[in-house]
Amino acid sequence: MRFFTNAEAAEMAGRDADFHRRDLFEALARGDCPSWTLSVQVMPYADAKTYRFNPFDLTKTWPHADYPLIRVGTLTLNRNPENFFAQIEQAAFSPGNTVPGIGLSPDKMLLGRAFAYNDAQRNRIGTNFHQLPVNRPKVPVNSYLVDGQMTYDHRGSAPVYAPNSGGRSWSDETGPVADGWESDGEMVRHAYTLHTEDDDFGQAGTLVRKVFTDGQRGRFVEQVAGSLLGGVENPVLERAFQYWRNVDAMVGKRIEEKVRSGTAPQPAEGMGER
Repeated sequence: MRFFTNAEAAEMAGRDADFHRRDLFEALARGDCPSWTLSVQVMPYADAKTYRFNPFDLTKTWPHADYPLIRVGTLTLNRNPENFFAQIEQAAFSPGNTVPGIGLSPDKMLLGRAFAYNDAQRNRIGTNFHQLPVNRPKVPVNSYLVDGQMTYDHRGSAPVYAPNSGGRSWSDETGPVADGWESDGEMVRHAYTLHTEDDDFGQAGTLVRKVFTDGQRGRFVEQVAGSLLGGVENPVLERAFQYWRNVDAMVGKRIEEKVRSGTAPQPAEGMGER
């Protein structure tokens, strides 16, 4: 990871508030294309019920020792947009956009986002946002999403219900599978039952103690302390100190000392660590 310290960010915010966006744009313009390796982790369905912590808790990561990363490919940004509004501002992404064979887990946040993102996009962009060039599929689809305000991509008079008697095939809906959590009463009922290692601070403590270097811990302490100096008052301030002591006693102590002595620079608006 590479990022500004709070002091560097404050200086850059005054000199060039659009530094990050400009840096990306200029890098792409000169052909210096950033890329990310895409990997997945696979947990057998049966493991999820008895794993040592809730595998659907979005605040947790699956240890690589238990479920190694499986490389899929790379994601590369290779060009700048030609029209920022048409290609960026109107882009709409949703975890509810799945294809047959891909399902959702019982993670409550994911299930909520699966419909909430589309709702937000209908309000932000319009009823038929999925028909815009930036959002439309690149291959033909068999969808029952038809009509509504500003419809410009239609399929004639084909029936709009599934199943139908008008000669049209079924929609691309799959429904629950035989071995999925949707039809597994125990998985649904016990998805949020506490497992042996379910807690709020264990993985965070491991991160600051065993993953961070001394330099990273120092910058982390400075970042948190500087943020707390930005107007946080008691009793919230005392609860914040206790929160970070719960993560790690020494890191929490260092944060409290910096806040009480007022020696941590406050992060610049919008220019902190990325």
